[in-house]
Amino acid sequence: MLIALIAHDKPDSLPIRQENRPAHLEYLKSSAHVAQAGPLLNNEGGMIGSLIILDVPDMATAENWVANDPYGKAGLFQSVKLTHWNKVIG
Repeated sequence: MLIALIAHDKPDSLPIRQENRPAHLEYLKSSAHVAQAGPLLNNEGGMIGSLIILDVPDMATAENWVANDPYGKAGLFQSVKLTHWNKVIG
């Protein structure tokens, strides 16, 4: 099952993102559940959130993955939404 994780950063939280980025990237790379991942950007190209496509057996696995993400543990996100996603093209 594919799950889209859409997370928006808290205002003025770029220092938290930068400080925790190496651990977050390592978490992404070491996970067997990440199909695609990248930051959401504002009009100036600055990072303001995350979009991650998880390939998991169930929603509970996706929720557990989010709970262990270094960005989430650091309190970076203002909001996190997990939604079933259906790949049509690509």
